[in-house]
Amino acid sequence: MVELGFSQLPFPVRGDIADAHRDAWRRLAAPGSWWTGAERVALAAEARQARECRRCHERARALAPGGVEIPHDRATQLPDAAVDVVHRVVRDPARLTRSWYQQKLAEGLGDAAYVEILGVVVTLVSIDAVCRGLGLPLHPLPEPLPGEPSRYRPAQARLEAAWVPMIPAAGAVGREANLWRGRLTANVIRALSLVPDAVRQLSRLSAAHYLPLDRIVDLRAGRAIDRAQIELVAARVSALNECFY
Repeated sequence: MVELGFSQLPFPVRGDIADAHRDAWRRLAAPGSWWTGAERVALAAEARQARECRRCHERARALAPGGVEIPHDRATQLPDAAVDVVHRVVRDPARLTRSWYQQKLAEGLGDAAYVEILGVVVTLVSIDAVCRGLGLPLHPLPEPLPGEPSRYRPAQARLEAAWVPMIPAAGAVGREANLWRGRLTANVIRALSLVPDAVRQLSRLSAAHYLPLDRIVDLRAGRAIDRAQIELVAARVSALNECFY
């Protein structure tokens, strides 16, 4: 396992950020719910490759993304549908559509496999953004761990307003009881709940990069800057990233 840290910087970085990155890298390398460890690391490699992909560059500039026919500059042998999901989410998230998502299902990508891809991409993009912001090289991707996916799907997940099934806000019980507290949570968190471990990973990264998920509704929660300043930065970054949500 690559040792991740920020000791080379001339200023301190909170230890919990390095801890969260190390934890994320361990989980990235391990088999998930629907993808093997090797496939999860490959998904992360595609997320980085998307920044250099000629098709993604042309599609982002095109009036309609479907009009660009050249193939992706891909880094792996993952299924075409998975590669397209990774590249679209990284490079053109503002123009994702339900019909595009349904097309990926028709191409053989399962709904839970799709959600796990999103979890991997969120992890990779978030950690890479920290490295770029600190002026550091990106963490080398981890070596995959052996094993098979669990194929675990929470029985209580169901289709509501989202494209994918989600666990109801009051349905985080049993094996999912630690996903969030109480009977209410944000839909942006529930969006990953078809793959509960993706929510758990989001929670760990959020606690280090932003706030613990259970404190998001607390308008008094802050860090070295106060909550209003945190939200100003978050809103500006979301706008620059054309955040779909």
